[in-house]
Amino acid sequence: MVVVIAVAYWLLILAEGAYLGARVVTKLYDWTAARYDGIKQFDPFYEQALIGEPLHAALSRVHRPRILDVAAGTGRLPRAVLGAGEFEGTIVELDRARRMLTEGRALSVAAGEPTVYAQADALHLPFPDGSFDAVVSLEAIEFFPGIEAALAEMARVLRPGGLLFITNRKGGARYYMPGRVRSSARLTAFLASLGIADPRVSRWQVNYDLVYGRKGPEAPVGE
Repeated sequence: MVVVIAVAYWLLILAEGAYLGARVVTKLYDWTAARYDGIKQFDPFYEQALIGEPLHAALSRVHRPRILDVAAGTGRLPRAVLGAGEFEGTIVELDRARRMLTEGRALSVAAGEPTVYAQADALHLPFPDGSFDAVVSLEAIEFFPGIEAALAEMARVLRPGGLLFITNRKGGARYYMPGRVRSSARLTAFLASLGIADPRVSRWQVNYDLVYGRKGPEAPVGE
């Protein structure tokens, strides 16, 4: 019985359903949507410093930038970006979990945020190529059933010169999810193969590194 309880705790709590399929992950997030922000306890100061300010700086020369937030949850990204300064672009919040988006929409309406919501799968983003000036995915890629497929979709919808801004699990937290966490070297090599020029890794939080880079220019037709 102890073993069964331990395995269930690992599968449902530590791994958040990732080994049980996308539908289970979505269900778990829907069930916890109303309590999600309370569970995570995001600190506005650090959210602005670690998310909002870097994105503001990276997009400072882009007129009315469009940002896609993949696996957006309840909308920590818009809160961080708007908390860091004036923003005249659009943020698209995408998630599979309908109730997470509903919670985020309620918060964004109250704050007057310029946010659009889309319920969709990260492996099949419903946008044309080159639609966004920045694509962001925070504390999420290890939960996608196809990590490389999701990253390829993020690169596809990013315009040439656009910024990819994702996180990658590290430290002891990576051992909770064997087979679903990529090394920094493997991840950056794969991003380079997708056309992300010189992807870099920097310290971000205790259990996550920040991985970022800009999409290179499109190859000439025929090459």
